[in-house]
This record gives sequence, C-alpha cells and structure tokens, in this order.
Amino acid sequence: MPARQIYLEFVDSRTRGILDFYEEYAPVTCDTIWRSLAKPIRVTVFHAMFAGPEIMTGLEGEARNFDPATIPNENQTVTPGKGEMLWYHQAKNSMKGLTDELWELGMFYDNGGRTFGPLGWTPVNIFAVMNQGLDKIAEECRGIRMTGAKIIEIGRVA
Repeated sequence: MPARQIYLEFVDSRTRGILDFYEEYAPVTCDTIWRSLAKPIRVTVFHAMFAGPEIMTGLEGEARNFDPATIPNENQTVTPGKGEMLWYHQAKNSMKGLTDELWELGMFYDNGGRTFGPLGWTPVNIFAVMNQGLDKIAEECRGIRMTGAKIIEIGRVA
C-alpha cells in the first residue's frame, strides 16, 4: 500500500506543503486523522505564543468525527522537529480560565520549537512530517506573526 500523505495549503497564496505520516510510530493517530480528513477542511491558523516556530489550528466541523479519548499517547515529544505535525486534545475546563475543549493540530516550520504552554511542558503526538514544500510554507508561517491569522486547507493527497 502506498504511503498516505496529507497537504497543508494557504488558501490565498495557494502555497502548499505535503506531509508524510509516521505510520510506524503513531498508527492510531495517523488512522484517526486520515479518517477525519475524508473531506478537506478549511480553518483559521494562528502563530503559537509559547511554542516558538509553530502554527496551530483546531480540528473543526465534520472532521470531529471521532472520540479524541481513543487516541493513545504515541510518538510523543515536547521538542518537535522542523516540519513535524502534532495532534493534541485537551478536555473542557482542564486549564484554569480556558473552558473550551481543544482539538489541536500544529505544525513546526523550523527547529527550536517546544510544546510549552501556560501549564508547562505538554507532551503531544507527532504523527507526520512535511517533506515537500516546507521552505515556502515556512515563509508563510513566519508572516503570520506580522500580518495575523490566515486560512489554510488540510486534506488528503489523492
């Protein structure tokens, strides 16, 4: 079976990167995210505040078609590498002052990132890495710090 891939594309500029799944290291996370992206999603992406060179977004709408508690800890780290994509879930009211539930996808566009937030070090599942188009995607990501949030599309590569 050919390796499964997903894309991340900035809608306005059409800048696209391709991510390869870490199927061997995060099989349940990969399967779950793959199924959730049966239809591409368009979401607002923000630049992380605490994590360094990371863009982050929520898994929204029809893509929330699974129980996040069924994803085990897999291929976890607090120091993702350049191009790596993460999955993170936080239940409602888990953090003081944040009543929302988080279904987070994040992508580190450079080295030096860390998953450190208001509660300290936060292990995340690393399930994919961008091996195509990362340089141009990284330029777009850096720009978010000056221009603000952007819309991206995430979907399966046919």
